Amino acid sequence: MLPYLDFLREPTLLAAVIRLGIAMIFGGILGIERGLKKRPAGFRTYMLVCVGATLVMITNQYLVVTYGTGDPARLGAQVISGIGFLGAGTIIVTGRNQVKGLTTAAGLWAAACVGLAIGLGFVEIAVIGFTLMYLALTLFHRIDKFLVGRSRVLDLMVEFKSIKYMGGFTKMLHDRGVKLSNIEYIRNMDENNDATAVVVTLQLKHRGTHAEFISELSTIDGIKNIEEIL
Repeated sequence: MLPYLDFLREPTLLAAVIRLGIAMIFGGILGIERGLKKRPAGFRTYMLVCVGATLVMITNQYLVVTYGTGDPARLGAQVISGIGFLGAGTIIVTGRNQVKGLTTAAGLWAAACVGLAIGLGFVEIAVIGFTLMYLALTLFHRIDKFLVGRSRVLDLMVEFKSIKYMGGFTKMLHDRGVKLSNIEYIRNMDENNDATAVVVTLQLKHRGTHAEFISELSTIDGIKNIEEIL
């Protein structure tokens, strides 16, 4: 630990204010990154979670120092387990079988952990944790997107003008050596409309960009819309 930061570990008003300020900055930066991607939890949510966790640890330290009793880690443990309800609220399953919000939920939990480290005065580790989190949300997101976009497994949601066009779709897949490993029909509630949609999992014969393959599939007669499920 860095000795010149020892004053931040003391139960003083100045140290508490600085810790809360750091938590607000770190939470805000993480929240801005999420907000720019139009995620359920953004700038203010991340900021509140990080500041709240820091405040919990400062309060816990005050109780131990002032009254000389209690477990210095008790309130922090409650934050780690309790933040789950907030994270669960950001996870949704869309009508196209897409699970969204997992990264946001994990980010909220991690932001709370950074806040706990700041509140405890362990600022060095909090800075390292914050830096790694920001890299995971930005740089590593691009790496993940690059790798996923070139994998041999592809999940698609395909809308057909009519169920009769399914044959041409499956034939094209067979001709190109693409294996159809899973198919799920999405029910059409309009009895007067013959359009149908399916969610399929494909195993490509060769690696390549998903965008090019989807563009090729979109030329098949009868396909109304096609998009990748991420």
